[in-house]
Amino acid sequence: MPEQLCESLHFTKNWQQQLAEAFTKIEDLCQYLRLSLDDLPVSVAAAKDFPLRVPLSFAASMQKGDPHDPLLRQVLPVNDELLVYPGFINDPVGDLPSAAKTGVLHKYHGRVLFINTGSCAINCRYCFRRNFPYSVLQLGRQYENDGIRYVQNNPDIVEVILSGGDPLLLSDTRLANLFAQLSVIKHLKRIRIHTRLPIVLPARMTDGFINALTQSSKQIVMVVHCNHANEINSRVMGAFKLLRNSGITLFNQSVLLKGVNDNAAALCELSEQLFGQGVIPYYLHLLDKATGTGHFEVSETEAARLIKQVQIRLSGYLVPKLVKEQPGALSKLSMV
Repeated sequence: MPEQLCESLHFTKNWQQQLAEAFTKIEDLCQYLRLSLDDLPVSVAAAKDFPLRVPLSFAASMQKGDPHDPLLRQVLPVNDELLVYPGFINDPVGDLPSAAKTGVLHKYHGRVLFINTGSCAINCRYCFRRNFPYSVLQLGRQYENDGIRYVQNNPDIVEVILSGGDPLLLSDTRLANLFAQLSVIKHLKRIRIHTRLPIVLPARMTDGFINALTQSSKQIVMVVHCNHANEINSRVMGAFKLLRNSGITLFNQSVLLKGVNDNAAALCELSEQLFGQGVIPYYLHLLDKATGTGHFEVSETEAARLIKQVQIRLSGYLVPKLVKEQPGALSKLSMV
């Protein structure tokens, strides 16, 4: 069957089927992209440590035949992940000390973060939680009520952040139930969702999910995670439109990544593309120093130089805040 027809049939399937058909073998992904394994610094050992997972909806936006494609670099297991970089550790942002309950992180004033699941639709190689002990610290069904009670018993909490993994891998029913429980907490003002799925698996924006969002009495904020303008294809645009039309406030956060978006032109184009789709460019993060990610690091000096170039080229509302996260700090730290 012709490749284009196979892709068209794939995108008619529901999001669970698309997720089940994601690339999980380096060989299959490279064959799809018409790349030779001999031309890439791939590492089977790195893939064993942190498995490959890439939905076709994301891979389809990669440039076939290009071993330096910025989207491919984000997901391909490579030898550099096995190198030891000074200062890179398993818990680079201090998540573990901030765990107030199983699956509940209370790091900053006024908001708590739920680790709803340890699963993602895509395994990004730079992930700061790639070494997180999800088996003992995720908000599974058995701990969800404890998390709700924690919010109820702390009236200074005005915002709950759903995170993971990716919280949108939970079912529509499970999410609707969670939204309903949070909606009755009077002192809670907002529910914030951090997700990569509108970018990597836009089919997840189902009628059931949208209905669950719109039924909530709380303001819903969604922070998507897009690092490069090439990630924004027609399916992603459709997901953004659906969310916008449902009254969801959309922000984006990116990570500054060597070999992906570490130039002013790429950062400017990303901001323009996002804002054109109604998504506010909010944060540009310095890399969190997680074990296995050192080859992605861009220095603070270089990051400051890049953001100044972006400030010169773009209107202020298109310039994301350059920030880093420091364990023990009372908020994210602005770098300019």
